[in-house]
Amino acid sequence: MTAQPSAAPSGGRIPALNWDDAHRTSIQLRFADVDAMGHVNNARYAEFLEVARMDMSAALGIQGDDDRSMLARLELDYVREIRLGQTVFIESLVERVGRSSWTVAARFVADNVPCAFARSVQVRVNADHVPEALPPRFRELVAPLLAHGAPES
Repeated sequence: MTAQPSAAPSGGRIPALNWDDAHRTSIQLRFADVDAMGHVNNARYAEFLEVARMDMSAALGIQGDDDRSMLARLELDYVREIRLGQTVFIESLVERVGRSSWTVAARFVADNVPCAFARSVQVRVNADHVPEALPPRFRELVAPLLAHGAPES
């Protein structure tokens, strides 16, 4: 049985969502991910999120024409440091699907402790990089990972 991550640190910086339903991507830390302070460099988080989005898309069957998108926005909220040697994974949920964009909420978990929260907005574009509508089947593909508030305990 896999241990569940502990509750998010106080302050509400990691929203209480249905993280048990999230897609999970393991991240292998490398020595080059660590900066002079001994923790994972902040720039690596964006790279790890790209890996998680690609992994989630593949798991959902989103490929080719289902998602010709560009990253339009990225928010990161660092809560706790991540250090080399920790077991790290990213949990991802689809927070919103719009006409031409979709938002992914993600949390970084290290040794079963939530350490960071991220939100990214992807915008579907055509060959000229002009936003266009997501295909109708896109909503069906992401439905299993739609985010909602966690039930009150």
